[in-house]
Amino acid sequence: MSVATFDAQVIGAFGRQVRLRLADGRELPGRPLGRALSIVCGDTVRCRLDARHTELHVLAVLPRRTALYRSNTRGGIEPVLANIERLLVVIAPLPAPDLFVADRYLAAAESAGIQALLVLNKADLGIDAQLAAELDGYVLAGYRPISVSAAAALGLETLQEACGAHLAALVGQSGVGKSSLAARLIPQADIAIGALARASEGRHTTTASRLYALAGGGQLADSPGVRDFAPALTHLDPRSLGFTEVARLASGCRFLDCQHLREPDCAVRAAVACGAMHARRYESYRRLHRLRHTLVPPQARSPRRR
Repeated sequence: MSVATFDAQVIGAFGRQVRLRLADGRELPGRPLGRALSIVCGDTVRCRLDARHTELHVLAVLPRRTALYRSNTRGGIEPVLANIERLLVVIAPLPAPDLFVADRYLAAAESAGIQALLVLNKADLGIDAQLAAELDGYVLAGYRPISVSAAAALGLETLQEACGAHLAALVGQSGVGKSSLAARLIPQADIAIGALARASEGRHTTTASRLYALAGGGQLADSPGVRDFAPALTHLDPRSLGFTEVARLASGCRFLDCQHLREPDCAVRAAVACGAMHARRYESYRRLHRLRHTLVPPQARSPRRR
């Protein structure tokens, strides 16, 4: 006699354990059958009840509409979040922002077809001249930051509207206040909030991604903070590496496959020289290009064309 199967959404993944939401709204624990399954928060999975009806057995992961991938320490790639429609990249004045990490999240989202937004949390702490100049660079790139403060309850309505009825995810450095923002947007959820360990450096407060239902019909994933992030290099657009301003400018380059490093008549380098592209964003592109050149085999790169 065959056992009935049905689909469920992964709302939490903790190693070999997952939390699943059924179509009727119930939430049950589950675990994958077999070690070959790679399951992340946001996945839709096919499952069945175990014989004792105490947990779900995950049989398969259904095709993902989108996915955020990263490179792992073994040189492979692995999914981080699945079926995401909006990626909210959070930065803050404290801890000191690593904007190269923010750039890599933005690039990964753009290359995956996920709409990316930049969120400046702790805006009530004030913004110094250096950070203000960096934010201007993001505006040049096409990202107008959403200024919010979880502590002072500022800008939360704008952030809620940005999430809309979509599946959105908060990502970024440790200590920037992603869980605090999630707690503000979903006050009924049980979200552990951590304090800053030191004035200049945050600590991890979320240990696994968790998906919550938003009042407006959307969903919000709160993900662990990171110290670094390496996108899946083979998934990046080879012409722009996911940098929106590079993608716009590349059509003006002499070579169709210009790498925007030393080639003559490069529209990207010309834009940097005249201030139409922010110099630090260009340096971020260069760093990611070097990383890709180091790790991606030559046969995976496009030949040069005039």
